[in-house]
Amino acid sequence: MFLKKIGIDLGTTNVLVYIPGKGIVINEPSVVALDAATSKIVAIGKDAKIMIGRTPESIIASHPLKDGVIANYKVTQAMLNFYINKLSNRIKFVRPDVMVAIPAGVTSTEKRAVIDATIAAGAKNAYVIKSPIAAAIGAGIPISTPEGHMIIDIGGGTSEVAVIALGDIVASTSVRIGGQKMDEAIINYVRKKYNLVIGEQTAEIIKINIGAIMNLKKELQMEISGCNAITGLPESIIVSSGDVVLALHDVINEIIAAVKSVLQKTPPELASDVMDKGIVMAGGGSMLRNIDQLFSKVTGVPCEIAEDPLSVVAKGTGIAIENLDAYKRSVLWSK
Repeated sequence: MFLKKIGIDLGTTNVLVYIPGKGIVINEPSVVALDAATSKIVAIGKDAKIMIGRTPESIIASHPLKDGVIANYKVTQAMLNFYINKLSNRIKFVRPDVMVAIPAGVTSTEKRAVIDATIAAGAKNAYVIKSPIAAAIGAGIPISTPEGHMIIDIGGGTSEVAVIALGDIVASTSVRIGGQKMDEAIINYVRKKYNLVIGEQTAEIIKINIGAIMNLKKELQMEISGCNAITGLPESIIVSSGDVVLALHDVINEIIAAVKSVLQKTPPELASDVMDKGIVMAGGGSMLRNIDQLFSKVTGVPCEIAEDPLSVVAKGTGIAIENLDAYKRSVLWSK
């Protein structure tokens, strides 16, 4: 079997690879560990992520993408090359056509960097698709109809809000706030309230296990460990879902402001459609407890979370590359 088409969700926190007919075959963290002296790659993906916050000075573990775009071109290219080669160990292929989902708000320079990195990593042709459109396709939204559909995609580095009709974006905004900013907010809150210094992996675990943006009827709690900010000694404390609600308050308000700004820019006929059909939420951030309830409350529009919100962008990218001719004119930027 020849592998001719690949869809990639090149996220700030995770890389998902979709092959038409097979589904998502790779889901790995967007983390690369480098030798500090030689810049040689030591580990990629899961093997690199477990090193974050644990490396000696001779190794640097970091995200080559920041806020949804390439921060380190060479390392991102190496990461893409690694995953494409990983597939070649299982399936024979000629140089495939590759479609990559990127934020709708990127600059032309940032878009070009993604295309060039994808070609350099082994793609025959590289295409990029706007993430909100990919998310909508993956969530099963009929984007080609004249009716308006609104999607909110809260990813690791960016949150994107878009109203889509007739196969393209009518009104949108992209804010460089997402899961990583939420982790930072939790780190800062825990340090300020409890004088405890924690790492980003601990913050992410807190967010996943007890994360909420409205107070729960039954508060969740968990024990975490870190270093006391005053003594420098190891210490354990109990944090609650209420702590996370307070920690994420400002971050969530910025995303809400983005949603309101798009609703205000939406033409009246499409706004009426959005009221009728509701808002679909996707991305890892949409998995925070009660987030759909809060967004419904502040916008007055019903909200629902897409099925398998973490993978809808990758799935939509795969569907688009599989049906390239059907989507080429309206939703793609290509080289």
